[in-house]
Amino acid sequence: MSAPVEPQVIPASAVENTDLPASTSTNANPAAPTHETTSAPAAATEGDVPASSITAAEESVKIPFPGPVESATPTPRPELTPDQQTKFKDFLANVSNWTEAPSTSAAGAPSAPLTDDERMFLTHERILQYLRAVKWSPVEAPKRLLATLVWRREYGVAKLTGDYISPENETGKQVLLGYDNAARPCLYLIPSKQNTKTSDRQVEHLVFMVERVIDLMVPGQETLSLLVNFNQSRSRTVPSFGQGKQVLNILQTHYPERLGRALVINLPWFINGFFKLITPLIDPMTREKLRFNEDVRTHVPPSQLWTGMGGDVNFEYDHAIYWPAMLKLAEERRQAYVDRWIKGGKRIGERDGYLRGGQEKSLSEIETDQASDSSTALPDPIIEKADADVPDVSTLKVAA
Repeated sequence: MSAPVEPQVIPASAVENTDLPASTSTNANPAAPTHETTSAPAAATEGDVPASSITAAEESVKIPFPGPVESATPTPRPELTPDQQTKFKDFLANVSNWTEAPSTSAAGAPSAPLTDDERMFLTHERILQYLRAVKWSPVEAPKRLLATLVWRREYGVAKLTGDYISPENETGKQVLLGYDNAARPCLYLIPSKQNTKTSDRQVEHLVFMVERVIDLMVPGQETLSLLVNFNQSRSRTVPSFGQGKQVLNILQTHYPERLGRALVINLPWFINGFFKLITPLIDPMTREKLRFNEDVRTHVPPSQLWTGMGGDVNFEYDHAIYWPAMLKLAEERRQAYVDRWIKGGKRIGERDGYLRGGQEKSLSEIETDQASDSSTALPDPIIEKADADVPDVSTLKVAA
């Protein structure tokens, strides 16, 4: 904790566990593998041409890239100040004592024990995200994090399934494809492909896709890239202000510090009114991450960028091919994450880099190393007992 996170070389284990053709890159931060294409190539073998070299004129890509290009590197976080380190250690110690949470956001709601999934959710990096989101307030951070646990229970995030969400994405209006220059997974939003009427499931669709984006993040990267293309959009495909406000509240409140970059292109004139209404509600730090009508190729490697956004990837959305492939890749990646968490001892505050197959050691491994060298002070990840009480969230209200 006392030193900034170093740029990580992403090992092959972090992008394995898939039956998709393997990457031919020998670099530990792999380029994308050969993809499902219109010519139905066989699985890649040693010596095959990496998919990152395939151009729009050669192949039609139909499935997600399971890893970034070799040159993509997560940007290291700045070093924490001594005051921030102290606040983090205190917050981590507090959260480590949590054993239950309210079942709902209603006043006086009964509590229920934390599930393994909820304990696994409380990683070292997640705790830092919530501290940063409330500007390092030791009072607000635990309230905010516990409110998210309650919201996830009420909203049923874990119960959103691929089968339930599938009808929303039949036209490919949201696509997880490729990684940007900082190894952030890219989520495309294509409003012109809107195929359903306004409903709760439309919002659940975005939540589901954000969860899958998180599944596919690589070691050292905690954020995503949002690519929005309004080309051929019509006024009827633009979300209402009410729906936009709901989505913004969910993302800013329960996915803090997850947006790394938002690239918006081909804005039609009729969208201006929507942005004028919604922009004042966007956190100032988030507004700084928005880019309008810039050259997307300067942010995303052309070899992993859809031609519709100016890239070289001739991506063709075929729901019958893409949807099961994306779900399978995300599920395999998440299962590997779960397996590492179990192997590490099911610890609250576990390191995300370890869980994603990076070079970081687990908390248990760090403790073992420290036990063999009693002259070395325990590192920040080691959790001490906290005197602080779990905050009372009985009066918290979670937005719908």
